[in-house]
Amino acid sequence: MRNTENKVQFNLKNVHYAILTEGETPEYGTPVHVPGAVSLTMDPQGDVSPFYADGIAYYQSLANNGYSGALEMAKYPDQMLKDVWGMTEGETDHVIVENVQTEPKAFALLYQIDGDKDGQYYCLYNCMGTRPGIGGSTNAESKTPQTQTSNITASPLENGNVFARTTANTTASVKSGWFKSVYVPTTTGGEG
Repeated sequence: MRNTENKVQFNLKNVHYAILTEGETPEYGTPVHVPGAVSLTMDPQGDVSPFYADGIAYYQSLANNGYSGALEMAKYPDQMLKDVWGMTEGETDHVIVENVQTEPKAFALLYQIDGDKDGQYYCLYNCMGTRPGIGGSTNAESKTPQTQTSNITASPLENGNVFARTTANTTASVKSGWFKSVYVPTTTGGEG
């Protein structure tokens, strides 16, 4: 019997990152939780290219270049600043330093979005993110938290996979392991 699909979705939570090491097959580190998810907006990237013949659009191709958007968090944790953006922390003074010559690392972005029936779990396989901004403001009548945002680009892996998402019929074992390791299908569209 098929389970009922969600009609709506709301509430981003359980954001994790896992460092990607590309080789013959992509390998991922253990996912690390990033608390304080505020919002995630990812828009599809790619263009439609029409081919005209016989006076009409005879054929159209669509390039799937992944997604790009922004991940807004309450505050990016120090561990992610070090793991993804290569910032270093001094051993004695414990000051975090950013160096312009350090290259950021690719990562998988895992997260959950609740629905009216069940939560859905997502994985963007090959992400790069801009460093989160620095900012603050003076408190007035009330304390308003200041958030940090990273612009994220999710590109296809060499095998073409861009993202994965659970469905209403995804097994409980896949869902329970979603944030323990990055879900990797055995084929480009098959079981993991």
